[in-house]
Amino acid sequence: MKSHARNARPASNRGRLIAAALAFTTVIAAVSVWLWQRNGSADESVSADLPAASAALAGPRAGNTGTVTALDKTFLTKVRQAGLWEMPAGRLAQTHASSEAIKRAGMHVLDGHSKLDQLVREDSEALNVPIPDQATPEQQGWVDQLKKVRGHAFDQLFVDLLRASHGKVFITIGEVRATTKNALVRRLATQANNTVQDHMDVLEDTGLVSDATLDDVASTIPK
Repeated sequence: MKSHARNARPASNRGRLIAAALAFTTVIAAVSVWLWQRNGSADESVSADLPAASAALAGPRAGNTGTVTALDKTFLTKVRQAGLWEMPAGRLAQTHASSEAIKRAGMHVLDGHSKLDQLVREDSEALNVPIPDQATPEQQGWVDQLKKVRGHAFDQLFVDLLRASHGKVFITIGEVRATTKNALVRRLATQANNTVQDHMDVLEDTGLVSDATLDDVASTIPK
């Protein structure tokens, strides 16, 4: 009998443990359902706010917003015309230059202005601002000069013309970037700034930039 009593006690304990486990599981399930319902409502609230938040983020940065000034229009024209003569100049560097450094600079010029030209044409259409399809007569004359020379003469002329041109437009880019009220023009000015800085760097890496060229650029800065 004593042995039987000892065996019955563990069975009773197991029953209590099972009952406690079931109760605990029920509580956990109830809490999980409550949390799911609570989070579900919160998620719906957040989702409802997402379109408005996205629109606020896109806002003026993504759209055609802000007044387009006379300087902005001049800037679009300058970017377009720069590409129309500098892309041919960059291609000529691949066949007429004697220095690998000049060929490298030419590739930077060709690649950079190809991307800028696409961007300025897109912005021109979006802003309804007409831009030219030809470089200025002076710029076309520079390309003609480059076509007539080869070797070291080409190298030096290429650097003289391109470094002077980039230095002068760099001044305009800074003014536009600092003052424009239009989001698209601001974006273009930022890209143009980075592109022109890169081109001046690779032109200076050739070792052919002269003091006379830099003095020419300096003479155009408003006093």
